[in-house]
Amino acid sequence: MLKTFFQKIASHKFITLILIAVIAGAGYYYQKNSGSTAVTRYVLAQVEKGTLITSISGTGQISASSQVEIKAQASGEVISLPVKAGQEVKSGALLAQLDSSDAYKSVRDAKTALETAQLELEEALEPASELTLLQAESSLLQAKQTKTTAEKNLVKSYEDGFNTVSSAFLELPSIISGLRDILYSNSYTQTQNNMDYYADSAKYFDDKILTYRDDAKAAYEKARLAYDDNFSVYKTTNRTSDEATVESLINQTYETVRLISESVKSTNNLIQFYQDKFTSRGLTPQSLAATQLSSLSSYSSKTNTHLSSLLTAKNNIPDYKEDITDAERTIKEKELSLTEVKADTDELTIRAKKIAIQQKQDALASAQETLADYSVRAPFNGVIADVSAKKGDTLSSGSTVAMIITKDSIAEITLNEVDVAKVKVGQKANLTFDALEDLTIAGSVAEVDTIGTASSGVVSYTVQISFDTQDERIKPGMSVTAVIILEAKTDVLLVPSAAVKSAGEDSYVELVANDGSFDVTAAESTGVTLVTAPTKQTVTVGSSDDTNTEIVSGVVAGDLVITRTINASTTQKTTANSTTNASGNAVRVQGFSAGGPPGGF
Repeated sequence: MLKTFFQKIASHKFITLILIAVIAGAGYYYQKNSGSTAVTRYVLAQVEKGTLITSISGTGQISASSQVEIKAQASGEVISLPVKAGQEVKSGALLAQLDSSDAYKSVRDAKTALETAQLELEEALEPASELTLLQAESSLLQAKQTKTTAEKNLVKSYEDGFNTVSSAFLELPSIISGLRDILYSNSYTQTQNNMDYYADSAKYFDDKILTYRDDAKAAYEKARLAYDDNFSVYKTTNRTSDEATVESLINQTYETVRLISESVKSTNNLIQFYQDKFTSRGLTPQSLAATQLSSLSSYSSKTNTHLSSLLTAKNNIPDYKEDITDAERTIKEKELSLTEVKADTDELTIRAKKIAIQQKQDALASAQETLADYSVRAPFNGVIADVSAKKGDTLSSGSTVAMIITKDSIAEITLNEVDVAKVKVGQKANLTFDALEDLTIAGSVAEVDTIGTASSGVVSYTVQISFDTQDERIKPGMSVTAVIILEAKTDVLLVPSAAVKSAGEDSYVELVANDGSFDVTAAESTGVTLVTAPTKQTVTVGSSDDTNTEIVSGVVAGDLVITRTINASTTQKTTANSTTNASGNAVRVQGFSAGGPPGGF
């Protein structure tokens, strides 16, 4: 209902304005005729020039300006730890010494290598002696002899390998044939081969024998296929075949013998399982089973012997090839060496020797740096806050030895995202401390977080403030309040913020003429009654702090403005009320004395 009422009022703008005027007139008439003697008083303030400081504040804690975990750069046992917590140290002071025996050895070795390189340079600068020439020629001859021996060994390895294959094929046919007889002959019944007989006889005791039968059958068939193919290749190969063919035959025969050996093993497992099951139950297995096991044992011995011989032949060929390659490389090296010995030392060789010396010098410097890592030292002047290691500990690289902090302190305060946007590095600040009520220290913003921390939807930023002076009473962890000065304007016109009012987007003050009818001092404290109505003066405002506002234009120094109105009947401040006219704009309605409004409305 109220909403409908106000909508109707808004639709009749002219009527609304008339109603407001009538209500105001009625109120004035009532006040005038009520016989009230209430007098309105005005508290005034003088427009003055002064300094306006805008700031923001935040709370936080004191921390060391630099706090560093000192970590070991090497691994080793702590053999010395000459510091303790709370001890003041200078930059470079020894904090811990690790066992550096290996590092010392590396330094010694690097020095020896450097000295050797320097001697080699001196030797290169001298002409080659007859002994040196003979030694170089002897080294080259020896390398050539090594190659010749390797080549002979390679030729022999092909011959020996073919012989080994031939020896194998003297026995492989009987072995593969014997396996077939053992597995597929009908030694016990006309309707079953031997392996099925063994399986059917023992499956009532343990059906695992069926798996043994299947394994034996599959192993034999695989071995038989490999043998047949291998034997065909063997029949077409002879001692005069090329090396690649002979090498392939050796490798193929090795694989065939390996498969036959697996078949012998699988067949032996089948018959042995049959025999064990019968014997364990007091039954007598077929006597032929024992004979077959004996044959299988002989086959196994023969295949193992051939496997060993073939493996040797198979490995010898690549080994001798590698020996030839190594010998050729050595010959080339020795030929170059002999050439250098015979020739006068050229500039390139000298340069190479000098580069070698530089490399050895770099290696020595690196070894010395590594040795230095075994001594853990303070990076700057400070105080040892904590010692993590103890003598006898074995530390790894990166392990913390101690914590060191500087004696200088900084304040770390937290600001919200609105305030931190106003803060810049270099801005001045004043610091106070909960534990030191009589101490205030000046400082400046040293660092502002670029990434905030979110907590419960609120983003906060840490601001670090450095001290202009240090005080030994200030300790890390103390609570601190910092007031950061954002802006300081000097020699600007200032009025109390309460004197500035607004009408829409405009700001104004109420000016009072100093006509001598009142005491200015009293007007600024207890207030005065005005004879002349105040004047509304539009002003341009600038910055403001908690109490004052900068006036850029509209008034001059010395002008008097109203800061608040005191109604004697209520002894309360009458504040400006806002209503809305028919156009929807803000209208300020000010309470006045019986003498009428002060004007400017």
